[in-house]
Amino acid sequence: MNFDDVRVFARIADLKGISATARALGLPKSSVSRALVRMETIAGAALVERSTRHVRLTDAGVLLHAHAMRILADVADAETALEGLAGVPRGRLRVNATHAFGIGVIARMLPGFLAQYSQVQVMLDADDDRIDLGIKETDLAIRIGPMADSPLIARRLPSVDLWLCASPAYLAANGTPRSVADLTTHSLVDRQERTDWRFAGAAPISVEPRAIIPDASAQRVVVEGGAGIGHLPDYLVRPAVVSGRLVRVLPNVGAATIDVHALYPSHRSLSAKVRVFIDALAEHMQLTPRSSEDY
Repeated sequence: MNFDDVRVFARIADLKGISATARALGLPKSSVSRALVRMETIAGAALVERSTRHVRLTDAGVLLHAHAMRILADVADAETALEGLAGVPRGRLRVNATHAFGIGVIARMLPGFLAQYSQVQVMLDADDDRIDLGIKETDLAIRIGPMADSPLIARRLPSVDLWLCASPAYLAANGTPRSVADLTTHSLVDRQERTDWRFAGAAPISVEPRAIIPDASAQRVVVEGGAGIGHLPDYLVRPAVVSGRLVRVLPNVGAATIDVHALYPSHRSLSAKVRVFIDALAEHMQLTPRSSEDY
């Protein structure tokens, strides 16, 4: 079996689609289909059942998928061992993060990282789907918020602050809150229907937002458009505050913080490329100004 075909088949099984696999691997659909045909020819059996919307593994496909994942894990282990022996970070590093964190933080630190580590190729998967590193070809995941129990190794990164922000037009039309309690009289934007907004130096408030938008990047756009006050990560809104598109509301109230962790499978713990990437990301987050006045 060709290793690249095994890798393609494993991704088809995980993503349950030819088109999704082609997008994830940056390949033409025809190349993905041909790889699957070659695998089925070698296996002597159909590996997937195709429908108009997705594919499903056959019994033969389920059996081969288990072996394929072990093959990919063994190759990853070999890469890690060689990197540890050589001591030089190199090879492809596959990173998964939310869209907002990927754009707001990782994309900003990548130019310097790539310049420093010329033998590392970074593949950034910035979306809000929480992948399982146990079955995906991903070396590192960045997670925002409380940590659930996990067999993965976790390294805590610098936390991020939540800033209250609104557009100048919204504040001109509706007034500027003078206290946390005043927020309850305003139009608020949040990711869920009912929640509490917490602060470091004031009591939390119960929030029933006017606009419920799960994606943080979309929230920022809505807030910039004048729909209300949002409670958003500093890395997402800081450029808009600096440029004047957004205004920090109640900047003297202590900001709530959100935990950030880097997660990676234990069998890749010695990977030089993972280690230096996490170190660079932590340094970048630590050096990022904590307020708009620091610019």
